[in-house]
Amino acid sequence: MADEYILKHLQDVLDAINELEGFFIDYPRRFDVFEKDRLRICAVERKTEIMGEAINRILKRDSTVKLPNARDVINTRNRIIHGYDSVEAEFLWGLVIRHIPLLKRDVERLIREIEADI
Repeated sequence: MADEYILKHLQDVLDAINELEGFFIDYPRRFDVFEKDRLRICAVERKTEIMGEAINRILKRDSTVKLPNARDVINTRNRIIHGYDSVEAEFLWGLVIRHIPLLKRDVERLIREIEADI
């Protein structure tokens, strides 16, 4: 069933977000600290790649899935993978602070909607 496939990949996105959030528990919410932390920078890159790939798979299966900014997440994944040498810490920090929390909200909503229909 397509909904189960989509639900599995939405859960992958949510798991990546939750893991990423875990990297920042008891961590200063300051860019000047983050920009020097190669481990967290690499972790944000990797989790963003996973989110983008999972969303890409969802849209390939069903392009009508209502996930705001889905294309932006996929484009971000592509930028990190193909333009790895031009991804700056400021860009990744913006994902952590602004964009990923909004994506989490949207993914959780979509999961609830799909589960209610199954």
